[in-house]
Amino acid sequence: MSATRRTATRRTGIRTALLTVPLALGLLGAAVAPAGAAGSPGPGSSLTCHGAGVDPAAQVRYRTGTVIHAPLRTVWQLQTDVERWPDWQSPVRSAERLDSGPLHRGSAFRWTTPLPPNPASTDPVLEITSTVRQLRPGACIRWTGPAVATGLRIDGVHVWTFTEVPGGVLVRTEETHTGPQVDANVPAATAILRQGLEGWLHDLKTTAEARAAR
Repeated sequence: MSATRRTATRRTGIRTALLTVPLALGLLGAAVAPAGAAGSPGPGSSLTCHGAGVDPAAQVRYRTGTVIHAPLRTVWQLQTDVERWPDWQSPVRSAERLDSGPLHRGSAFRWTTPLPPNPASTDPVLEITSTVRQLRPGACIRWTGPAVATGLRIDGVHVWTFTEVPGGVLVRTEETHTGPQVDANVPAATAILRQGLEGWLHDLKTTAEARAAR
């Protein structure tokens, strides 16, 4: 193999590794943009919950939203019933609460998603431990926490807001990621985070509207 071809192969392998790491964290299944979604990665208009937002220093960030044609109580229940996430989000392999009762400030939950083969780790899954930092029932929620595997760590901050509008609920979400793997290729990591958040919204919208139609 020529030196030029070997160099090209190495570059392809590096780019693949950078893509597969945030792929797992971003919960990419069938990442389909939801109808009415509008994304904005700009740092000037971050979402907040009780005045707290995403990591202002993070290079990898994305914000998006969509209108879900379902009652607020249906949307909120789906989003906060963490242990049932695997029922409607195929990228979530498992999810468990580390406390009990309705989700509240200080609640913690651990969830996993498959980790594609990559040079950073040989583990089959990525484990995320999230802690709710702020919550206003029916209005907003903010959690933080690391996603880890052997030899890999990515720290995330995630904000969701819920606003009743005519015919449904405007759901908006914003997330930031920090860590060596994502910081090494910010455009690629941001693009994949975008797909992950829009895929999550798509699943939430599809499931909530199906329930509302029953």
